[in-house]
Amino acid sequence: MAEIILALDQGTTSSRAILFDAGGRILGTAQREFPQYYPKPGWVEHNPADIWETQFEVAAEVMNNAKLHSESIAAIGVTNQRETTIIWDRKTGEPIYNAIVWQCRRTAPMCEQLKAEGFDTIIREKTGLVTDAYFSGTKIAWLLENVPGARAKAEAGELAFGTVDTWLLWNLSGGSLHITDVSNAARTLIFNIHTGDWDDEILAKLRIPHSLLPEVRSSSEVYGESVLFGAKPIPLAGDAGDQQAATFGQVCYQPGLAKNTYGTGCFLLMNTGEKPVPSNAGLLTTVAWQLGKNQPMIYVLEGSVFIAGAAVQWLRDELGMISSAGEIETLAATVKDSNGVYIVPAFVGLGAPYWDSSARGTIVGLTRGANKCHIARATLEAIAFQSLDVITAMLQDSQLTIDTLRVDGGATKNDLLLQIQADILGAAVERPAVTETTALGAAYLAGLAVGVWKSTDELSQQWKIDHTFEPTIGDDQRQAMLAGWRKAVEKSRGWA
Repeated sequence: MAEIILALDQGTTSSRAILFDAGGRILGTAQREFPQYYPKPGWVEHNPADIWETQFEVAAEVMNNAKLHSESIAAIGVTNQRETTIIWDRKTGEPIYNAIVWQCRRTAPMCEQLKAEGFDTIIREKTGLVTDAYFSGTKIAWLLENVPGARAKAEAGELAFGTVDTWLLWNLSGGSLHITDVSNAARTLIFNIHTGDWDDEILAKLRIPHSLLPEVRSSSEVYGESVLFGAKPIPLAGDAGDQQAATFGQVCYQPGLAKNTYGTGCFLLMNTGEKPVPSNAGLLTTVAWQLGKNQPMIYVLEGSVFIAGAAVQWLRDELGMISSAGEIETLAATVKDSNGVYIVPAFVGLGAPYWDSSARGTIVGLTRGANKCHIARATLEAIAFQSLDVITAMLQDSQLTIDTLRVDGGATKNDLLLQIQADILGAAVERPAVTETTALGAAYLAGLAVGVWKSTDELSQQWKIDHTFEPTIGDDQRQAMLAGWRKAVEKSRGWA
């Protein structure tokens, strides 16, 4: 039996393909970037053809480089940038417009109108999400309103909507599959996370025809097959949004287990089990995954830090303190603490749990003895403090406790950052041996569906730690640092 899984990891700026063996080890990887389009200030688009073509090309490339044919591939798993919205013609497969990317703010006025009407309360109760341009629902509504002829065609059943996973699965299957999974559906603003289906009341409000929407399936089952990679068809068997896939790849299968992805920003997700936990702290309540048609949906609380690695880029590009991102660890390690300096990198306001768009980036606590080493260390501490704020909100909402935080993302190469995170969190931070956890999660979901792995218990045993960072400071020091951080956050607020 074939035991190699092909994971397709379609991201915001590039498409990747990674081959995993039954031991969860990487056998090969390929990656290709594609263009970003900014037609107006605040608008972000992709060409859907670029998304599909780069994804297909890297899949073929990684198989070719590994000298593998379709007979060797047990299944394909898909993971994707979430919320990005595509509508295409069912007959021709041609998109009616560019993909509207999750970052795009063009529908912010529509969201403000929904809030003014009080409809955001209904959206929150049913979807677990805040009413924001980030999500797909208002993007669909915008396309139907602004692309000539789109509404009439949609109402005639001639068009198909999909997030990026749906677009990939449509193309991989030669147009025979129009599906999504529960984790991606839960990010659309039109999916009821309690009933597990599209919500008629929200669809009516946004004037979205039901015929436009994909069938919602579980995250791990054989959906169909692809004949694009050789004589033997390959099962299409796993599908999850990128952050949920990373959480699955980090084997966070029990309530209370949490992961943090450190990238440009941070994405924190905590497993809350089979019941959705409403948030009083501005977090999102969303679906993590569903392992098979008749299995329960598993839920998570999710919180985002807007500026994490981007703060390091700011030190490099705008202040010129470092010439590469990797240098910050060396610089920050030359001092034992930040010398009372705090940086609040609220360059685009503050996210959870503050949700203060008026906040602005702030440096406080400067004295004559403060230098660039202290500023470098304070920048790393700011990433850890912001993550702690989200975790604290999660613990308050869920009434769960956290013993360890599992981490991934590019910034986890920085040992000092992870040590600071453990110190500030007062809990262990675990970096896995395989840090490509998003693609690994997609591979696990697909492999479970075709029997490469028998259970999540088997996956938990397979997961290996590269390094565990334990707290090295006492509670008094931790509380003193936190008190300073909270003062600094207050200073940053109310500027805009």
